[in-house]
Amino acid sequence: MIYAPSMTETELIEACLQNDRLAQKELYERYNRAMYSSAYRITGDFDLANDVLQEAFVKVFKNLAKFRQESTLGAWIKTIVVRTALSKIKRQKTFDELEERHTAHMIDWGDFLNAEYLEKAIMSLPEGYRAVFLLIEVEGYSHKEVAEMLQISVGTSKSQLFYAKKRLRAMLKEIVGH
Repeated sequence: MIYAPSMTETELIEACLQNDRLAQKELYERYNRAMYSSAYRITGDFDLANDVLQEAFVKVFKNLAKFRQESTLGAWIKTIVVRTALSKIKRQKTFDELEERHTAHMIDWGDFLNAEYLEKAIMSLPEGYRAVFLLIEVEGYSHKEVAEMLQISVGTSKSQLFYAKKRLRAMLKEIVGH
């Protein structure tokens, strides 16, 4: 199969599997923005998100033959991106270093709350809380889907979401109290 711009997802996958470079470029172009956004939300770092994106797409192309089409290609790629981002964070810093980073970046909210401050509050959450919160509350995944994506139990997903919301509420309460 030779690449054509109007290919279906299945045709695009087949062309990529046949090492059609134009098809591979098209697959990357279709998904890179959304996947970069997810990588950035999890890592909180532009450069690290770029590294995650690159590493994740290498994994996508290496493992594309294993894609069973039980979900959409985008959902499968997002799972790879999320796992790569979490792995990269863990390799870069220990949990204690992450806690120090989050504590050091506590936000001076001033007299108002806007999207930028809310984003900073979310980014100040510990890695696990942040990943679960973003996947469920922002991306719209279910606890079951998040559990599979992150290789955790549904109970852990629910617990991490609970504690993420609790921390965010406490931060917002501090703002209102000022």
